[in-house]
Amino acid sequence: MMTAPTAASGVQGTPAALIPGYVAPWPETARDWLARMLVFTGICAILMPIAWILLTAFKLPREVYSLDSALVFTPTLDNFRTVFEPPWNLGDKIVNSLVVAACTVLLAIPMATMAAYAFSRFDFRFKQALFLVVIASQFIPAAVVVLPYFLMFKQIGLLDTRIALVLVNMSIVLPYAVWMLKGFIDAVPLEVEESAMVDGAHRARVIAEIVVPTALPGIITAAVFSFTLTWNEFLFALIITKQDALTLPIGLIGFRTERGDLWELMAAGGTLITAPMFILSLLVQKQFIQSLTAGSSR
Repeated sequence: MMTAPTAASGVQGTPAALIPGYVAPWPETARDWLARMLVFTGICAILMPIAWILLTAFKLPREVYSLDSALVFTPTLDNFRTVFEPPWNLGDKIVNSLVVAACTVLLAIPMATMAAYAFSRFDFRFKQALFLVVIASQFIPAAVVVLPYFLMFKQIGLLDTRIALVLVNMSIVLPYAVWMLKGFIDAVPLEVEESAMVDGAHRARVIAEIVVPTALPGIITAAVFSFTLTWNEFLFALIITKQDALTLPIGLIGFRTERGDLWELMAAGGTLITAPMFILSLLVQKQFIQSLTAGSSR
């Protein structure tokens, strides 16, 4: 009687699953199915809240609480029109969020690139200790420093301003950006820089024409993550702003009213927060994958 080939009957070094006619034993098949079910469950757990937000954003208030219209309903854009009207005025908050996030990235990424280059290429006193302090600053709870920031901005008259939010967000994203960019600059061959400087190029030109283009995927990835952190920042914006500099995440609090939570408006606002991040991720997907590949090659 012929039996199914086993791993031992195949060519040495060939995986058993690649042998023609190989039938996986029951425990191996069960493990595969269990792994697939766990992956499927994880994907559903991630996508279901997003799907709920998207569906609720296009529902009428009476349809939000009805099981009959959970999946089948007539879409409407009234919620998106409402959130831009008084008293919600999400348009002003979107502008504040865009300005704060863009200014934070435009200031933080060049500074982080220079700092990462210094940590990567120069030897100076207390270098390792200083870099450790930069990394450790990421683990300081925001609740610990929010009160000192509030008192400081109140004293200098920057409370409820975009400038205050930019300064605070820079303190959040700079350590992360420095840590990330240092790894990419470390991967740039030092010999290339030395050859350029031997040929008469100044260090500033070497950084602009060699280091930055080579590490560009990492710089773009750091910029995207910095923009995302700033766009979604909540605690500092809640404490430091009052009226003029309110950001989009703070605007969602206004949908908790005396008559309860306005889920349809909250979902519309949540969609407005999520959509730019989704579009930005699609635009920089290629650079993000290149940064992961570069990181794995190191």
